[in-house]
Amino acid sequence: MAMIGTRHEPLAYAARGNTSAPVNPAPAARGGLRVWRAALWTALFLSCAAAIVIGLGYVRFGSGIVNREPVAVPRTDAIVVVTGGSQRVGDAIGLLGAERGSRLLISGVNEKTGREELAKLNPSARDLLACCVDLDYRARNTIGNAIEARRWQRKHGFRSLLVVTSNYHMPRTIAEFAHAMPGVRLVPHPVVTDQIDTAGWWNRWSTIKVLVPEYGKYLAARLRSMVESDPETSRLSIIIGGRKPVSQKPAELLGPEQERRSQLKNGRQDG
Repeated sequence: MAMIGTRHEPLAYAARGNTSAPVNPAPAARGGLRVWRAALWTALFLSCAAAIVIGLGYVRFGSGIVNREPVAVPRTDAIVVVTGGSQRVGDAIGLLGAERGSRLLISGVNEKTGREELAKLNPSARDLLACCVDLDYRARNTIGNAIEARRWQRKHGFRSLLVVTSNYHMPRTIAEFAHAMPGVRLVPHPVVTDQIDTAGWWNRWSTIKVLVPEYGKYLAARLRSMVESDPETSRLSIIIGGRKPVSQKPAELLGPEQERRSQLKNGRQDG
């Protein structure tokens, strides 16, 4: 009996073991699971690395914004001011009066604003506005400002430009201008106002709301300049800007003076 029990018990145990043993996944399934896990960890790693790089870039961007206007301003061939912020045009006209440039381009002027309106805001500069200031009505954004400034610079043969805009807008403006005019010396003149405290770029919500989108636009400008040859003929300039950077209307058909001439002409025809 002992021999019989010895012979059958291993078989019974083997049978019970076979019925209760878990079914191992196939080697292909295990390999696919490892691939998905590796891809997930890689994506998480790249996302964290990108977030760190972008965050460090924002720190560099915010801390690099000038909080004081320069005291000593070098003389350049001409001056370009980009509209869109308070005090920009007034400061640019002041620099023209101080002979920091021989001529001034005000880029991105509202079509309803003419020389007379500017003269009312800057009465002491009426003569300068009449002789030495050009108004650009075609530029629709910063890309357009760079394109129109290049056309103006080439027309007059200027080799150096004093660029006037708000301090937080200066990095993107210089990036766009340098991309459009690589052979021209650009001297930034940041305009600092009390409306945006750029010193609080890291802990002031009102400032962060302005600087974070501006930083994103600055990154887009830098990346775009790496892949396009000319912003004036680039499709990317339209996609990123949301529309063509310059108006399709000829320059001579824009502005309040032209609007008044058209109204007078139409009035004479109707009469």
